[in-house]
Amino acid sequence: MTVELKNVTKSVGGVEHIKPVSLRLETGHFNVLLGETGAGKTSLIKLMAGLDKAASGQILINGQDVTRLNPQKRNISLVHQFFVNYPHMTVYDNIASPLKVAGMAKSEIRDRVEEAAKILQLEPMLARRPQELSGGQQQRCALARAIAKESSAVFLDEPLANLDYKLREELRDQLPELFAGRGAVVVYATSEPEEALLLGGHTALMHDGTVTQFGPTAEIYRNPKNLASARVFSNPPINAAPITKQGTQARLNANVKWELTGKAADLADGEYTVAVRPHYVSPIRHSAAHVPLTGTVQVTELSGSESSAHFTLGAESWVSLAPGVHPYRVGEDHEFFMDPSKCFYFAPDGALVA
Repeated sequence: MTVELKNVTKSVGGVEHIKPVSLRLETGHFNVLLGETGAGKTSLIKLMAGLDKAASGQILINGQDVTRLNPQKRNISLVHQFFVNYPHMTVYDNIASPLKVAGMAKSEIRDRVEEAAKILQLEPMLARRPQELSGGQQQRCALARAIAKESSAVFLDEPLANLDYKLREELRDQLPELFAGRGAVVVYATSEPEEALLLGGHTALMHDGTVTQFGPTAEIYRNPKNLASARVFSNPPINAAPITKQGTQARLNANVKWELTGKAADLADGEYTVAVRPHYVSPIRHSAAHVPLTGTVQVTELSGSESSAHFTLGAESWVSLAPGVHPYRVGEDHEFFMDPSKCFYFAPDGALVA
């Protein structure tokens, strides 16, 4: 089973919201759409689901052109971040609703509903109505409906966004298993890089209505092909600054310079952008090779066992994310250390060069 987009675009009021996108999404793993709010994830899902019309291009499901078909004829399921259930129906009838519309026999409907309810631990709640359920149970009901329908494609548009942290972790761990072996193309939209990494599979990085990179999730995390992709796949935001490369040395400003190695040392002399993820900028020097940086602390946060500090570095604002509790003081200068072996180097056009 496949969902394929060929140069698909979407326009609103003459403005292109989705720029030409070509993707081939397959079964056997999660297909993640990752991008910040407004990047175009929901718009792309609506196009694939048939809720919005494409301005140009083709959408194919298992080789069939469905570009002009309405959602009911596409054999798809859609689960939103909001708990979309019919309030006047029981949980059983909510799960069964698409099966009844399809004219399925009562015995098959019962078998499918009971199987989905068992998978999602909803069996004791089948006679209840949605308002009698917790938020997590309501979202389980929506997921059960998608499983029972046995669709060709399942679109999950930030389905865990409105759940509390514990429920999110629990359902996120279960999702790949819930859809494993069902033969459906599963597309999952999220704004959280960590969630994409946890789900694995393949990820499409989205920025400003376009896909900047697509491939195996871990691979594109390690090897972003351009600065836009690196920015999408980093939370907290990736640190970036202009540098001058001369000989084998990189100079960030008058006080920050380091020796380049490998492919970076072989680059032509000139102007580049260096980028490094926040967890490779530490308040502790772990190696003599680490590059000292001094900046004024702007904001500090303590989250669980990690400390983050936003600090100025010349004209840029950088972030350090380090394990442990560190005695930062807002407004004071603090020394940080960057691991140069974890840096990316980008050309003026944004392409990765080392």
